[in-house]
Amino acid sequence: MEPQFIRFDDVRPFTLAAGVDGRPLFGDGAMVNLIEFEPGAEVPLHSHPHEQLGLVLRGMQALVVDGVAHELGPMEGYVLPGHVEHSAYCGPDGATVIDIFCPVREDYRERWASSAGDVGSQ
Repeated sequence: MEPQFIRFDDVRPFTLAAGVDGRPLFGDGAMVNLIEFEPGAEVPLHSHPHEQLGLVLRGMQALVVDGVAHELGPMEGYVLPGHVEHSAYCGPDGATVIDIFCPVREDYRERWASSAGDVGSQ
């Protein structure tokens, strides 16, 4: 892989859930996803084998793990080991969040590529 330098505003978004869009940056072993939550948007309960680290940049995002909501504001973050069931919701102003996954979520790469009908670059 060659070095990449991108502006996230130029990365085509793809839909993660209703009202939740991601702009991915794929490396060989990890990926970053800049996520925009519309006001009140939710991500349903799910799990994946990937380790997930995140940082809230704007608004409030709550991660629900074992039925407990952990509300996070700007400059607050989290680490979720693989296979941990979780859901998410955001506040009335929406939220901007950075998620990092290790290894790369190939399902995201496929969904992102198919959202444009090609397998092009970022």
